Amino acid sequence: MAHTEQTLDSRMIFDGKVIRVTLDTVRLENGDTSLREVVHHHGGACIMPVTDDGEIYMVRQFRYALGEEMWELPAGKLEAGEDPFEAAKRELEEECGVTADEYIPLGCIYPTVGYDSEKIHIWIARGLHATHQHLDADEFLDVHKLPFDEVLRMVLDNTIRDSKTVAAVLRYALMQRGVQ
Repeated sequence: MAHTEQTLDSRMIFDGKVIRVTLDTVRLENGDTSLREVVHHHGGACIMPVTDDGEIYMVRQFRYALGEEMWELPAGKLEAGEDPFEAAKRELEEECGVTADEYIPLGCIYPTVGYDSEKIHIWIARGLHATHQHLDADEFLDVHKLPFDEVLRMVLDNTIRDSKTVAAVLRYALMQRGVQ
């Protein structure tokens, strides 16, 4: 049996620059009603730049909501209606100062399924060429090239906790081992 809920009413309670939040009344499968708080987000794009030597471009930046520096793959939010692939290529050049000859899709993840509509689309980038980094005015980060085995170790020992990065690294590790 397919499970579903029917929206009966939706009321906006916040409309910001990055997210919009609604309070929705839904009808449950058993006929009862319940409330759902939903964070609406345009989604994001993430890219895993892999050098010819198997190193991974990683960024390290402060994340205000968590109050700490995070290791992450280059990524960014989508504007309404923006193509995720084009956004991933843009973020690769903006954050790391490189472009790529080849892009391999790694799929899409839903980082917070309980209350958030965000979807993050992920690619691998190969055949990298140096250009120029051009960060947003409010963006401060360091770029590091790390051996893939070190990045994988950082995921496994919980140094890397960012969900999109964890998903991309583990998917890539499985692909390297022939798991499809």
